[in-house]
Amino acid sequence: MTKPKLIVITGPTATGKTALGALLAKTLNAEVVSADSMQIYKFMNIGTAKPAESEMLGIAHHMLDIIPPWEDYSAARYTKDASKCINSIIERNKVPIVVGGTGLYIDSLISGRSFSAKGDIELRRELEQEYDHIGGEAMLHKLRSFDHIRADKLHANDKKRVVRALEAYLISGKTISQHDLETRSAAPLYDAKKFALSFSDRAELYARIDRRVDTMLENGLIDEVQGLLDMGVSPACTAMQAIGYKEIVEVLSGDCDIDSAADKIKMESRRYAKRQLTWFRKDTSIEWIMMDNERALGSDEFLAMTVADIAERL
Repeated sequence: MTKPKLIVITGPTATGKTALGALLAKTLNAEVVSADSMQIYKFMNIGTAKPAESEMLGIAHHMLDIIPPWEDYSAARYTKDASKCINSIIERNKVPIVVGGTGLYIDSLISGRSFSAKGDIELRRELEQEYDHIGGEAMLHKLRSFDHIRADKLHANDKKRVVRALEAYLISGKTISQHDLETRSAAPLYDAKKFALSFSDRAELYARIDRRVDTMLENGLIDEVQGLLDMGVSPACTAMQAIGYKEIVEVLSGDCDIDSAADKIKMESRRYAKRQLTWFRKDTSIEWIMMDNERALGSDEFLAMTVADIAERL
């Protein structure tokens, strides 16, 4: 059976994925499916670099603004929701182009990963309380008794993942390590052609990230965060822990000045880009499009050349 085809445009933050994805979609009679774990949230536009209407070039973009910022979201839910979008695009005889930098979302979507058992909120709370009572080392020892593979990969201070591994086993009777092994051995759900953008010189990538942060602040990031707080969005919710939002919350609460916050946002964004590069480089099926100061996607000419190059490789 022939697998559905899709194109992926990925890479670290601030590399021009949005512009490339939109123009490629316009060229190929395609539609875009976002793979960004923060652009799913409504009312969070500036700090997530969500594409403006003008940047979409009249192309349908899916998986943007789908939930309010006080809701939690997961890779499992993304896989389900994005798959529906992709199947609808294919049924309309168009090409789906997945655009974004959240590697876990992309990998989960392509593999059709089912994930381990559905979470149990009450059980999770009990395990979190137990973790707080007996400590991370003891909980990690408990995990190691039935899943030493996962336990060896986790630090005792990683409360969230230790608790999740215990929760998954207690619900399903299957360890996360076993589930991951079964997932990796399963055939991918889609036939994906993947391209990643980056810069030959890491310093240029970091400079672009710094400039983007400055632009976000100039465009009203502080007002955006204040608006979320005025809506009643808790600073403790998952969405507000995103880079750029938690730092501005500290500014608004008087715990940090704006210059220090800007520096911290830039530093955390650079660290995030480094983690993204590490993730994507593990995937040998990705074709890299490397840029430099003179060949960057900010240039309309280079953007058009890149689209033509990708179209030839499909």
